[in-house]
Amino acid sequence: MGNRTIRAGLNPVGTRMKGRPMTTAAKPGKEPGLLNFCAAIAVLGSISLIAGNVVGSLVVPGHNWVSDTVSDLAAGRYEIIQDVALYGYAGALVAAAIGAAHSHSGGWQWSVGIFGLTLLALCVVVIGARNEYGDNDNEGVVIHIYVVYALGVLFTATFLAMAKGLGRHSRTLEWLSYICAGLWSVGAVIFFLLPTDIDGIWERGLGIITVVWVCAFAVHLRRMARS
Repeated sequence: MGNRTIRAGLNPVGTRMKGRPMTTAAKPGKEPGLLNFCAAIAVLGSISLIAGNVVGSLVVPGHNWVSDTVSDLAAGRYEIIQDVALYGYAGALVAAAIGAAHSHSGGWQWSVGIFGLTLLALCVVVIGARNEYGDNDNEGVVIHIYVVYALGVLFTATFLAMAKGLGRHSRTLEWLSYICAGLWSVGAVIFFLLPTDIDGIWERGLGIITVVWVCAFAVHLRRMARS
């Protein structure tokens, strides 16, 4: 017998089983729980940055919040206060990056923003871990100033890169992102030109700009979770 018959109920590979509809895998989509979690961490991390700065300014002896910078709080006897605040903010940036990747708005600019948020988190961790300048630690390779330059570029690039994607869902958030980019870029340049007796308060103002943007982005993630 050259040909074999196929028993009832069995079909050759590639054909549909008789009486059994072919099933298809469910298409992956946005997970509301993840987006809400990322939004919450982004807000809590931003609050930790502000709270740590306020508490550190009150606890550290002789600290002047007008003339002394955050680097002064992140080194010395009470460095743990500002370090925890910085690590919390790094967590906020990581959460924003994860949420942005999970709710990708399309376009290469949004992808640039995701990598920008990730690199910003790394920079913040480095600033907290490398106790330079605040305790006059200038031994070895001093990278603090280069990390600060990186922050200046990355925040501006990230705010600009994600503005258009935010605009697909909210014109208000789009313009807020552009405004934060403008204020940050101009303010960062001015910071390096200021005398040291007022650069502390100016630096804190720059920090508030980034906190406003991160919290606004958390609002965007919440909206994506609800949609």
